[in-house]
Amino acid sequence: MTRGILLDIEGTTTPIAFVYDVLFPFARTHAARHLDQQAQRALKLEHDADVASGYQPPPWSSGALAYVHWLMDQDRKSTALKTLQGKIWQEGYRRGDLHGEVFADVPPALERWHRDGVDVRIYSSGSILAQQLLFSTTPQGDLTRFLQGYFDTTAGPKVEPSSYQAIARAFSLPATHILFVSDVVRELDAAAAAGVNTRLAVRPGNPAQPAHGYAVVSSFDRITPQNAP
Repeated sequence: MTRGILLDIEGTTTPIAFVYDVLFPFARTHAARHLDQQAQRALKLEHDADVASGYQPPPWSSGALAYVHWLMDQDRKSTALKTLQGKIWQEGYRRGDLHGEVFADVPPALERWHRDGVDVRIYSSGSILAQQLLFSTTPQGDLTRFLQGYFDTTAGPKVEPSSYQAIARAFSLPATHILFVSDVVRELDAAAAAGVNTRLAVRPGNPAQPAHGYAVVSSFDRITPQNAP
């Protein structure tokens, strides 16, 4: 019996196009005026670590914004970047410039799982704030009432089994009682290595994944505690 469901966002609950064509450009456009001292300190620490690791970011003397743009261009799962993006999007959602987007099958599935007593949580590279903003502002209403928790890069990389072990502890459930749904095979590999059950999300617009042996879902309508071991 599945007692916990862990969901990726991009390509799983939400179209990839919304992330890449709406959220990312919005953050890039408004990044400069959100680079306060706290954000710059966090970015400088990551910049120094990138240089030490052999990456080639633009020199810090070029300014924090140049480094932010480089991180975006590299699609890096940077905690400092994700925190900055979350703050930018928060203002956009507050002003009504942004609204969350999910696939049509997501709201009824979240409500159904909640009614069945399943603990549903989110795991995304985007910050926890960004996750909450997205799910609280959908055209179908505030979906956060169906969600019991959120995990971001501070829980660990999504391609490391230890991240899923830590998440299972946060669920207070055995890993075998948790189902993780993602559109990325490498993430499923890590979750499976931690003992978590897995499903590969195949949604419109998702890139093809390498050969795998994972069960595929194209709609959450097909996921119930009874058929998701």
